[in-house]
Amino acid sequence: MKVSVPKESALGETRVAIVPEVVKKLTAGGVEVVVEPGAGESAHVLDSALQEAGAKIEVGSGFSGDVIAKVQPPSTDEIGRMQRGSTLISFLQPLTNGDVAKGLADAGVTSFAMEAVPRITRAQSMDALSSQATVGGYRAALIAAQELGRFFPMLTTAAGTIRPAKVLVLGAGVAGLQAIATARRLGAVVSAFDVRSAVKEQIGSLGAKFIELDIGLEDAEDAGGYARALTDEEQQRQREALADVIAQMDIVISTAAVPGRRAPLLIIEDAVKRMPAGSVIVDLAAETGGNCELTEPAQTVIRHDVKIIGVENLPATMPDHASQLYAKNIQSLLGLMVDGEGAFNLDFDDEIIAGACITRDGQIVHEGAKAAAGVPA
Repeated sequence: MKVSVPKESALGETRVAIVPEVVKKLTAGGVEVVVEPGAGESAHVLDSALQEAGAKIEVGSGFSGDVIAKVQPPSTDEIGRMQRGSTLISFLQPLTNGDVAKGLADAGVTSFAMEAVPRITRAQSMDALSSQATVGGYRAALIAAQELGRFFPMLTTAAGTIRPAKVLVLGAGVAGLQAIATARRLGAVVSAFDVRSAVKEQIGSLGAKFIELDIGLEDAEDAGGYARALTDEEQQRQREALADVIAQMDIVISTAAVPGRRAPLLIIEDAVKRMPAGSVIVDLAAETGGNCELTEPAQTVIRHDVKIIGVENLPATMPDHASQLYAKNIQSLLGLMVDGEGAFNLDFDDEIIAGACITRDGQIVHEGAKAAAGVPA
C-alpha cells in the first residue's frame, strides 16, 4: 500500500500530515510513503529528514497514493487529481462543507474526516480535534499575555505590588483546559465557565475557579460529550449573567463551540463596554461566527477600549508540534486500515472506521455530511 502526502495549498496552512517518526513506523509495517517536495517546509520537516526516515520525495506524488493524508479539506482541483478508488484522510468539515463531500463522492474517493472520529476511549490516539485544540488553547493564552498591557502574575517590587491579571476562560473543552493551564502557569488568577457541569472537577484540578451561574440550567452536555445547543431563552439568561462576570476580567479567552453550528454568542456588547480599558478578548470561535458579538474573523479590533482578537487556525501558528501531533493521529487511524503485512483493509464493522467515513462507493454515507450537501437522508 502507498500513502501519499501533498503540500498543503490552503492559504496560511503551515502544517503537514507526516513527520519522520511516523514515516519510520509506517515503512517498518510495509507501507510505502511518498511525499511531495517541500510538503513539510513550513513545519520545519525537511525533505532530507523524511527521506532518511524511509519516505520517497517525488514531484507530483501528493495525490498518487492508495491513501492520501492531508490536513485541510481538498480544493476542487485537488479532488480532480485523486484516483477513483483512492482513500482520503483529512479534516473535511463534513457538517458544514457539503461541496467537498459531494465532490469526493462524485470522484469515487472513499474519505475519512478526522473531525468525525468517534469520541470513544479506543479512538483517543486518533482524536485530531483534541490534539489541535491543545495547540490552540496554549497559543491563545500566550496571545492574550502578549496583547495585554499588564503583567499576568502578581509582582511585589520596591515600587509597589502589582495585582495578578484576572482571566476568564469560556468553554472547558480541550482548548479551554489548555488555556486555563497555560494562564495559570503565567501567574494569572483564572476562572472558567462551561454549560457542562461534568467539567467542574477538571477546571478545579487546574487551579481555576468554576463559575456557576444561577440561571436554572443544570447541565447541557449531549451524548457525545460536547456542549449541546441551548434554547434561545437559556442563551439570553446565560449572556446576561455572564456579562456581570466578564465586567470584572482583564482577559477573556472564549472557546465555546457546538459541532456543525454557529458558535454560541456568549459575550454581548454591554459586557465588553463594562470591561476595564485595555482588556483583551481572544475569540477562538471566530471561524464559526465568534463567541463575542463584536468579533471580526481573522481581525484584531478595538471596541470600547477593549482589544478583540478574532483568531483563526491557531494550530498553524505552531506548525512543528501541531504537525507532530496530527501525524500521530493519522498513524493511529491508519493502524486500523492496514494489516500486519502492510495491505489495505477497511473493516466497516469497526465503529471508528464506520463513524469517520464520509464518502464511499460514490455516495455520501455520513448523515451530517448528507444534510450539509443537501442529500436526502
